[in-house]
Amino acid sequence: MDTQNPGVLRRMWNVLRKPSAKYSVMAIGLIAFTLGILFWGGFHTGLEMTNTLGFCTTCHEMRDNVYQEYKETIHYSNRTGVRAICSDCHVPREWGPKMIRKAKAAFEVWGKITGAIDTKEKFEAKRMELAGHEWERMKANNSQECRNCHSFEAMSAELQKQTPYKKHMAAKEEGKTCIDCHKGIAHHLPKEYVDPDE
Repeated sequence: MDTQNPGVLRRMWNVLRKPSAKYSVMAIGLIAFTLGILFWGGFHTGLEMTNTLGFCTTCHEMRDNVYQEYKETIHYSNRTGVRAICSDCHVPREWGPKMIRKAKAAFEVWGKITGAIDTKEKFEAKRMELAGHEWERMKANNSQECRNCHSFEAMSAELQKQTPYKKHMAAKEEGKTCIDCHKGIAHHLPKEYVDPDE
């Protein structure tokens, strides 16, 4: 660009002083696009922060009850070093179902505010109800959160003990889902729970 020519500078100054409608629309579009990216990035970052183990265990209701039970399970500590955290089991990965689950979780804050389960005794009194809600949710979505890591097709007849392998293959044939057989896999079962197979 020839900045020595006063005509070029004058034209540039005129464009800046009186931008055309074409450039105004482009500038507004660029600003809106940039703000949209910044909003989405902030929203997504904040949302993902609520999926961390640290976030899930900030309230004592979770830290003192189910977190302590979870630490005793294979999902917390195992030979391979792969750890499933709260959100791996309780929050869908897909965006739509994740937003629905997060909205429901926002309503669960009411329980925190009102102290519905703020003592061990209150928690135990509601354990069956709370577990039932999770079991229903998992049954309804075919235990999708389990299937994000576990798959009938990936189970090896050579590496898995024969009794569980046969049960898994029978469950696959019968169209069962993980939660049908694996209630209490990461948390203690409620005292009121009765195993239908016993």
